[in-house]
Amino acid sequence: MKRTTLLLALLASLYLPTSAMAADIAAPVQPPGADNFYRSPTVKGERVTFQNQYQMEVVGTLYRPQGVPGGSRAPAVVVGHPMGAVKEQSSQLYAQKLAEQGFVTLAIDLFFWGESAGAPRHLVAPEIYSDDISAAVDFLSTQPFVDPNRIGGLGICGSGSFVVSAAKIDPRIKAIATVSMYDMGAAARQGLNNGQSLDQRKTVIQFATDQRLAEFKGGAPVFVPGTVNNLDADTPPNQREFFDFYRTPRGAYTPEGDKAELTTQPLFSSLVKFMNFYPFNDIETISPRPMLFISGEAAHSREFSEDAYRRAGQPKELYWVKDAGHVDLYDRTHLIPFDKLTSFFQRGLAAK
Repeated sequence: MKRTTLLLALLASLYLPTSAMAADIAAPVQPPGADNFYRSPTVKGERVTFQNQYQMEVVGTLYRPQGVPGGSRAPAVVVGHPMGAVKEQSSQLYAQKLAEQGFVTLAIDLFFWGESAGAPRHLVAPEIYSDDISAAVDFLSTQPFVDPNRIGGLGICGSGSFVVSAAKIDPRIKAIATVSMYDMGAAARQGLNNGQSLDQRKTVIQFATDQRLAEFKGGAPVFVPGTVNNLDADTPPNQREFFDFYRTPRGAYTPEGDKAELTTQPLFSSLVKFMNFYPFNDIETISPRPMLFISGEAAHSREFSEDAYRRAGQPKELYWVKDAGHVDLYDRTHLIPFDKLTSFFQRGLAAK
């Protein structure tokens, strides 16, 4: 028990700044404008499946805009969900809103999560996640109503880093936008605000290696709380922010048949794979394709958008949303700058 308690404390340091204070544990309140399970009155979703390059089945929801003339081809955007979430959490909201503006959109479940295949469930595999983005581009490129030369990528939270990683080696992704981006590699290596020491990192690596061997010998998998399941007086503000979305009716969703049940519960023995993930290395090579980084002014994750923007080549833009935190941009429709995203993709995916 003592070993497990120490492990959870170390894992919390991956995602929480050292300055975090104890949280108010009052009952969560639905914030104004929160509409994660939005259903568009004008576009309908269609469940689609396709294979990534590893011959693994990826599942997504495809949205087609109304009013596109028959026989014409529209621009398209792949939308990736927050790390550990599923397409029903935030990404389908974004996909519908963009489809209403004339884009074909595809919100996908990354492999090992949601309806997409893969075992063990909730495995961390950043290379495969990035390939899922390119596989979605493969799928869209073969659709007769999509212009294969006008496909963009949008990543929310952790998927922001996966979209960037994919775009570095996939020039078909013509415009790249991120919202509330997490660099999952940096978060795993040093935590927020460099709050995790090298010794702590090595301890997590050792625990994960021990757990990997235990699972190889037939032991039960261990899933760690990317989001806590209960609140107490010591729950830090950032975890309370995630809890209020993932563990309340505001955003909670459990995919049918997912034995791991709760989202944002990664397989611990695989979590260290993020420590070898460097999505912002060579980000400047994406230029001259445009990049847009959107973050809340009050977001605990803003350091990652700032870092990506600093390293990226032109054209690029860092857009701050006033009075918004990290999770606010998952579903608070009055804060999410959909107009900004629309204009960005309209320019970035304009017909040549």
